[in-house]
Amino acid sequence: MKILGISAFYHDSAVALIEDGQIIAAAQEERFTRKKHDKNFPKNALSYCLKEAGVRLTDIDAVAFYEKPLLKFERLLETYYAFAPIGFSSFLKAMPLWIKEKLFLKDLIRKELSEFGDISNSKLLFPEHHLSHAASAFFPSPFEKAAILTVDGVGEWATATISKGDGNKIEILRELRFPHSVGLLYSAFTYYLGFRVNSGEYKLMGLAPYGNPLSERTEKFIELIKRDIVSVKDDGSIYLNQKYFDYCTGLVMSKNENWEKLFGFPPRKPESEILQEHCDLALAIQKVTEEIVLKMAKTAKDLVGSENLCLAGGTALNCVANGKILNSNIFKDLWIQPASGDAGGALGAAMSVYHIYFKKERKAVSGDSMRGSYLGPEFSDKDIEISVKEFSAVWEVEKDFDKLCQRIAALLNDGKVVGWFQGKMEWGPRALGNRSILGDARNPEMQKKLNLKIKYRESFRPFAPSVLYEDVGKYFEMSNPSPYMLLVADVAKNRRKPLPAEYHKMPLRDKLYFLRSDIPAITHLDYSARLQTVHRETNPLYHKLISAFKNLTGYGVIVNTSFNVRGEPIVMTPKDAYKCFMRTEMDVLVMGNYIFEKSKQPKWPYGDEWKKDYVLD
Repeated sequence: MKILGISAFYHDSAVALIEDGQIIAAAQEERFTRKKHDKNFPKNALSYCLKEAGVRLTDIDAVAFYEKPLLKFERLLETYYAFAPIGFSSFLKAMPLWIKEKLFLKDLIRKELSEFGDISNSKLLFPEHHLSHAASAFFPSPFEKAAILTVDGVGEWATATISKGDGNKIEILRELRFPHSVGLLYSAFTYYLGFRVNSGEYKLMGLAPYGNPLSERTEKFIELIKRDIVSVKDDGSIYLNQKYFDYCTGLVMSKNENWEKLFGFPPRKPESEILQEHCDLALAIQKVTEEIVLKMAKTAKDLVGSENLCLAGGTALNCVANGKILNSNIFKDLWIQPASGDAGGALGAAMSVYHIYFKKERKAVSGDSMRGSYLGPEFSDKDIEISVKEFSAVWEVEKDFDKLCQRIAALLNDGKVVGWFQGKMEWGPRALGNRSILGDARNPEMQKKLNLKIKYRESFRPFAPSVLYEDVGKYFEMSNPSPYMLLVADVAKNRRKPLPAEYHKMPLRDKLYFLRSDIPAITHLDYSARLQTVHRETNPLYHKLISAFKNLTGYGVIVNTSFNVRGEPIVMTPKDAYKCFMRTEMDVLVMGNYIFEKSKQPKWPYGDEWKKDYVLD
């Protein structure tokens, strides 16, 4: 039985295809169109998935869309009615689009699918948004039974759910409803602090450790948030004071004039200077978010009784909060869907239809049923050569992968930045060693170089380590696997350097470039790191490269960041990779067995024109 899952029309459109419960292919549309968070119908991702599975659309038994559009429309109408006459202008703008596109979504989906073949014999099904999230977390997990926690902005009505997963069944036990939402709360602070909603939340999380945890201002901000903006209950449910928000009836997240009165400073303008007060507020909302999520996790444990927890929804990408859940020992084991946001809803929709609608049995596997999340397109040697010939690129070929890894390890040891393009593209927002930019974690200049000369993004943003799983305990205070880069752990105490006196009073720039450990490029201000454990079974080549680096240097850990510049989706094709390589100060590009050294390439004629296409994320 073949099931196609689709998410589309809001953000992060994607397609996933499963056959007899096994994941065959999955990809986000943005990687094909080069439009970050592309929301359009995922034609390119659909074409890839069908081709990868070797099937036609007529072979598909059912198509699952990741939410119920009519239920979402009901929420929209009831919300405007509840707040009327406030928001009337927003209502007039929203209704024509909803009536034209969203209300008749079933017809629109059938029309888009008809371009690929006849689907008259295929069922078109609509699981609820948070059921799709829950299914994406539980069904690929290694657990026979588990508690499931899904937290995001909003689906139809639900903004968070606690469910029980058992075999091929999922039972939703608790639901938090719109407008009270942890995801929207965090996004409102993202907006107020000058970052883009639905993409800048990563920045807010990365900015939080620059806040002073010992300052009266940070404590005051936490107190004000919990007194005036959000009421947090013992079970993790929350109540948001709509006096401070504008997402119900307006076109922005927060009512800035009320926030300014409360916190004592105006909203930060995008790209403006980051002040200590911005950092302290980021830390405050991160702490409040962690408190809420931990309380939700405890409630899930009480309701379900399982020792296992599965996580999905956009808030599950808050890897700091995930790390707090892990360290709390509420659960013995934790599994997080690597595409936790709306893209992952495509996979969850397909799996929920297979197991729940068709009642197909499920057997949890001890290995990684997500196949390391390497589920996207891959390219042949011929593809690579054809792609770069139009740029008159110069390359060498090293057929022996052992020698290739030894050579690249030596370049990393010399301080070079390497673009690493191998095998199948990753599913989800993290680069996991197939579409990655790599550097030496020991190099004190590496974070600055990667941010300012490669990624062209804010200097405060941290980088993640890729560490051999068998060595993780040597570098971090964690022994659990973290294959999808969704957990934060502290750097091992014996690797840390002590903070100077009055550290928290130092200027931001001085804090940023103070060497905090012997792996400074991946050690954040609070000694934390968002780590990826690399497993020989799921990515033998990447494991071999890091092992070669370890043999040379004694360190089984390197820097791994996504292969893209700011505002650009992660590269998918060899052409994408070469273009990104040439418009940055990357030193070396490796695609398969092909090695491209920057010093040997012809002059790049296109300058900074790409910056017009990619706005800051």
